Amino acid sequence: MQIDVSKMLGLMTRTIDTVDRDGQPATLLVAGRTYPTSVEDLWDAVTSVSRIPRWFLPVTGDLRLGGRYQLEGNAGGEILECEPPRHFEITWEYGGDVSWVAVALTPGAGNEETYLEVRHVAHVPQEFWDQYGPGATGIGWELGLMGLDLHLATGAAVDPEEVRAWERTPDARAFIAGSSAAWAEASVAAGTDPDAARAAGERVAAFYTPTDE
Repeated sequence: MQIDVSKMLGLMTRTIDTVDRDGQPATLLVAGRTYPTSVEDLWDAVTSVSRIPRWFLPVTGDLRLGGRYQLEGNAGGEILECEPPRHFEITWEYGGDVSWVAVALTPGAGNEETYLEVRHVAHVPQEFWDQYGPGATGIGWELGLMGLDLHLATGAAVDPEEVRAWERTPDARAFIAGSSAAWAEASVAAGTDPDAARAAGERVAAFYTPTDE
């Protein structure tokens, strides 16, 4: 599996903010990038029960407004908003915690490219934020959005065996390190102490980097 790590990292936009959710302050993580496809095709790729497993995870459930979904071995939740082909919002329920994910698609000129933005709002415990920072969530989204890139390039499913093999390569380590460092800088831009943000970035990069054992 050939991936241009520098290109993938450079395509991303990353921001961190604090918002109010249910009367409490919450962290807003925003990850976005442009894909060379129409808004209709990208919408289908991120909402179709047949295409989501080709780049992300197998999914079951009632994928329509008010329905519930379940990603295999990962999060499940409720579909809160759905406005095809531009916007949906879901709850992200995992390990007993509930957060909120909104996805927005904005077509470019001629509808030959589309900007995808993921907005993930969560009540993050302070000790977890201090330990790992935004990379704990941001790296995971970047890996998923990279998988979407690979799927859109051919229309084929991403091979899990190839992914597992790639995860052991220097390119994968470079991707994790680059993504983690970029999220640390987004945290600094949001007001986090630079030394603390970068130290958290190093810890989360180590967490995401597979060992050879």
